[in-house]
Amino acid sequence: MQKEISNALQVLRDGGLILYPTDTVWGIGCDATNAEAVKKVFQLKEREDHKALICLAADDRMLSKYVKEIPSVAFDLFDISEEPITIIYDDAQNLAKNLIAEDNSIAIRIPNDDFCFQLIRRFGKPIVSTSANISSHSTPRSFEEIESDILKGVDYVVNLHREKRSTKPSSIIKLSANGRMKIIR
Repeated sequence: MQKEISNALQVLRDGGLILYPTDTVWGIGCDATNAEAVKKVFQLKEREDHKALICLAADDRMLSKYVKEIPSVAFDLFDISEEPITIIYDDAQNLAKNLIAEDNSIAIRIPNDDFCFQLIRRFGKPIVSTSANISSHSTPRSFEEIESDILKGVDYVVNLHREKRSTKPSSIIKLSANGRMKIIR
């Protein structure tokens, strides 16, 4: 696993794209603070650039560097959720501008996956995590279902967990700074 982390880190540091297993589905990733790298993700996915992307943070300490105020209920959700949960926060900061939604919100998940945790921790900042598909196509549930255009369009494909099948993408909840909560997915 350490060799795969080292290889992925080099690509992330160089502004490239990786294809990697997450705690949910296979993801396309890049440095969440690098606008040019984020632009490459939009181009590869053929996704309109005004549609925000999810990113992954290693832990709540890292999260606090990229969200001005984390509502206290977020910590309760982390504790009680048995499934992966992505939370949309108000007032994103220190991220690529083209990653942040028009309302200045950002979707971030803290993954429960050793590879993702170690990769993000060593990278020292969040990475993009968007499903490994063209935007109008269905989300692949396994590595074998990933389209060749995606495989050819990234700079590095992580060689781990290729046999694993995912059950579904994470739940998404929007938490406003005022405490309001809305289930998105």
